[in-house]
This record gives sequence, C-alpha cells and structure tokens, in this order.
Amino acid sequence: MAGHIQDRWYKTETDANGKTTRIRSDRYGTGLRYRARYIGPDGTEKSKSFRDGQKRIAEKWLSGIEADMTRGLYVDPSEGKVTFKSFATQWLASQTTDPSTIVNMELRFRLHAFPYIGSRAMNTFQPGHIRVWARALKDSGMAASYQRTVFANVSAVFGAAVDDGIIGRNPCRAGSVKAPKLDARRIKPWTRERVFSVREGLPAHYATTVDVGAGCGLRQGEIFGLAVDEVDFDGGVIHVVKQVKLLGSDMVFAPPKGGKLRDVPMADVVSYALATHITRRPPIDVTLPWKTPDGPLVTAKLLFYSRERKALNRNYFNMYLWKPALVSADVIPERSPGEHFRQSREHGMHALRHYYASVLLDAGENIKALAEYLGHSDPGFTLRTYTHLMPNSQDRARKAIDRMFQGIGREAA
Repeated sequence: MAGHIQDRWYKTETDANGKTTRIRSDRYGTGLRYRARYIGPDGTEKSKSFRDGQKRIAEKWLSGIEADMTRGLYVDPSEGKVTFKSFATQWLASQTTDPSTIVNMELRFRLHAFPYIGSRAMNTFQPGHIRVWARALKDSGMAASYQRTVFANVSAVFGAAVDDGIIGRNPCRAGSVKAPKLDARRIKPWTRERVFSVREGLPAHYATTVDVGAGCGLRQGEIFGLAVDEVDFDGGVIHVVKQVKLLGSDMVFAPPKGGKLRDVPMADVVSYALATHITRRPPIDVTLPWKTPDGPLVTAKLLFYSRERKALNRNYFNMYLWKPALVSADVIPERSPGEHFRQSREHGMHALRHYYASVLLDAGENIKALAEYLGHSDPGFTLRTYTHLMPNSQDRARKAIDRMFQGIGREAA
C-alpha cells in the first residue's frame, strides 16, 4: 500500500529498557482520528483525514491512490479544490479561438453556469449536480439549440480539467447525464412574397441587403462587411472574404465564420440591384480593427453603412430596421407601447439564407455546391439541415423505371 495510516489518538513511547508501549495522545477523543499519508508523484506529502471507526475506509482510499498512480490516472486531491468558476475563467483566458467565440462563451458562463455551479469545487462534482443544472437550463425556457451550446461549453471546461489532472472524469459525460436535445422542428423557408414584403419594409438604402441575402446566401455580418471591390460584376461572382462582427460593444472586421473564404455566383438580378444601389448610395471608406478591438486597422469601401457613415451595428439594425420591416410584412405583430418586439429568432436575416438554399435545391443544385456557396465546412451539415427541402426522390424513381421499361414488350402469359 502506498503511504501509511497515522492514528492521532495514540502514540508510541519507549522506556529505559527499550520496550515500546502505546498510550493515549493529547488529541485522544477529539478531531479526526486517522490520517492517511503518502508521497505524491511530485515528491511532496499528501494526506487526508478520517473519523474514528473509518480506518478501513482510509486504507481503501490509500489503495485507490496507489492503483491510480500505477495506471497513470492519479489526480492530486488538492488541485481539485479550485472552483468551477475559477477554473473556467482561467481556461477561457487560455483559449486561442475566435475572439467573438470567447466573448460569447464568457457570457454563457456568466449567465447560465456560474450562478448554479460556479462556487462548487471541481473535485466534488457528481453526475447528479450536472443533471440538476441541466434541468434548470431546460426550465429557463431558452432554445434547445442554445441549451446544447451552453452544455457543450461547460463540458469542455470539465474535459480540460481531466486533461490537466484536476479531476478524474468529466461528469457531463456520465451515462446518466443527457445533453439537451434539439427541437425536432424543421426549417420552413420564407415564401417569395414574404421576402419581397420584408424588402419593401426596409428603408430604400438598405433594401438591397435582402437581395444579397436571398440571392447569394450571405450571412448578415458578411453583407455588412461587403466591399465594392469584392463584387465582380464582369464575372458574376461575390468574393466573401470578411464580415463585420460585434465583440461586446466593439465592431471589428473578421474572416467569415470558420475562416472559410468563398466565391458565390451572383445572378444578373442581384448584380443589377447592387449596381443601382451603388449609383444611388456610393460606397464609403470604413475603418475597423481586424479581429480584435486592439487589432491592426483595416479600411474597406463598404456598400452598406449607417447614417453616421459607420459600419452597421447588428443590434441597431435588427431592432430599429429589420423588426419594423417584419411588422410591415405581417411576419410579427406590432409591439405595444413600452413593450419589446416579440421574439422572432426564426425570422432574423438568417431566414434569407434558408430561402436561398430552398430555391437552389428546388432548382436541382447539389448539396456539395450549396454547402460551398453557404460557407459550410461540412456538406453533411447542409444535408441534415435542408434534406427535407430536396425534391421528392420517389417521383424521380418512378419516372426512371418507366423510362427503362418504355418500349419493351411483355410476353403473353
């Protein structure tokens, strides 16, 4: 067995004849009786105390420590005393991913994890604690997709703690813990009439954003970050190379989502709409930092900008331009005085991308090409998202068999 068990209620004394006797110590009857001690891999002594009557438990604990050391699974108990909030904060500060992703994760932790599990020590988490917290997420009323994102972020923190030797297992991956399930709802694309009704509800100098979204499938930030030199009128292509992102209250230029640069075919109708827009509202130079608020400054001649001649802020655009357009198109109801607009996540500018996808699929475009145009890194994701919009394969199958047998005579029975 690694280490040994010290009985702090007794001590051993040796008399003049060299005989040893066991007598009560000054601590007899008070405090925790047994102390299990061992030397850790780092060469320092570790210990844990146990109550009277728990010597077998102390021995079992030491045996477990020895087995973990042998298998390479040893976790220093003192390291696990750090709270979830402290460890998550340190982990977040070490991330090198996209700055907006880090900002969003910090917000999710602060709102949906720290108030529930932030003060608990990492080495005290049991699957039951995660089940209770996951239930609180579900009862909060947030969208299932957002619940899954929060859950995945928290699980990533525990995964890092396992890698660092802080804890022995990730409680989010226990068999009894179920990650939030996605809603079974399918995307229902807008109709052509709705697209144009919303377009008509926008101020004239922003109406062309709908043409770019519904006609080329660009994301909102990519539309806001579109510069005139990224539109190839001769080749009929839009080069998607950047977007306008909001990091807290700061706007920056950044690569498209996932860093996936792409070329999107531009139909003549979109080309004409952009050319008309440029004539009526000439592009202007807008300067923003690149990727982070303290990043190098980058200047682009943007097609869409605010009345203050700055980059478009998505929060302002969505609240004061987009949602009133939804009201005018009878997509959402008018808000009452002093009230907020009704939640309309499914009717954000992203709905234009869904419309774009539905049009291309209906025209017979293949999933791989659509994924490329939309900027999806995984065509499988595109297929899972839009498979229900693809033309019915049963009709194609019937017609194919009919063509094959056409003209073949049948033998008389």
